[in-house]
Amino acid sequence: MWDYLKAWYQRKFSDPDAITLFLLILALFLIIVFFGAILAPILVAVVLAYLLDWPVQRLQRLGVTHLVSVFCVFTLFIAFNVLLIFFFVPVIWQQSVTLIGELPQMISQLRVLLNRLPEMFPGYISETNIHHIVDNLNQRLVVFGESLISQSLSRLVGIMALLIYLIVVPLLVFFMLKDKRQLVDHLSRSLPANRRLISQVSDEMNLQIMNYIRGKALEVVIVGGFTYIGFALFGLQYAALLAVLVGLSVLIPYIGAAVVTLPVALVALFQFGWSAMFAYVMITYLIIQALDGNLLVPLLFSEAVSLNPVYIIAAVLVFGGLWGFWGVFFAIPLASLVKAIITALSASEPIPPTS
Repeated sequence: MWDYLKAWYQRKFSDPDAITLFLLILALFLIIVFFGAILAPILVAVVLAYLLDWPVQRLQRLGVTHLVSVFCVFTLFIAFNVLLIFFFVPVIWQQSVTLIGELPQMISQLRVLLNRLPEMFPGYISETNIHHIVDNLNQRLVVFGESLISQSLSRLVGIMALLIYLIVVPLLVFFMLKDKRQLVDHLSRSLPANRRLISQVSDEMNLQIMNYIRGKALEVVIVGGFTYIGFALFGLQYAALLAVLVGLSVLIPYIGAAVVTLPVALVALFQFGWSAMFAYVMITYLIIQALDGNLLVPLLFSEAVSLNPVYIIAAVLVFGGLWGFWGVFFAIPLASLVKAIITALSASEPIPPTS
């Protein structure tokens, strides 16, 4: 066994480039694990810089200078966020407060609707099962309400951190866009000399991350926009809030769509009951999810590395458990990174021993 491990190590890590790549990945992993909370504003700025670099490059291809392109894109970015904060966020906040206030009434109506199921499906559903489900749901809602209140009180302290994000992150984004070449040159000079595999993996991942962030941003907007239009046409309450939840759910592959189905179904059931309108709303929602998974995702992520759904779900669970939201958000690029590293190490030839 020891001889096998020794032979595997010599085969994979006899190349100095492989050792350099391994040490760099290990260093980055430890930095994020121990200093991830401190580096969070920088990570947010990097994501936004990747997102905004695409329109900057497009303007430069049209003949606009780099500095003017950065100023134009950054100005539009700030204007969009101002409109978002002053016009869109208050609507979402108001709908969220109203929805939380109506939850007890929704649960009471849900109990009435569920109690009708034993009459509709005798022999398959019993009243005991219905009471058990409703009691468990009430207990979970009580726990959720208590945790929500406690978090709201504790997050009052985070207002200063929010102000820091609103000031520091836009500044970081601006200078990352403006001084992109200088920053890349400084990073390149700081890397070791044996960096053939690092360059191979970084070139592939740079394209992957850029396409992924741009594609996810477009997917959130498109899915959220069409969901709002569909829900508004049916007159569904909290259409804007539910559309935001559905749009953000695409950030979590597979799992997000399953989780957000519950509030959509609950609101539709509370408003329409067991009626044809309820069925129409749910069918519309399922059609949007199907079009997203089978049409929109292949179009937006055609250049992404093909990964099996099992690997994607495993990456969401593993990296989400390690790094929370950012682990979930970057689950697919991180899984692609692991695949790129394995491919690079497998393709690297060991250096023959010197005599």
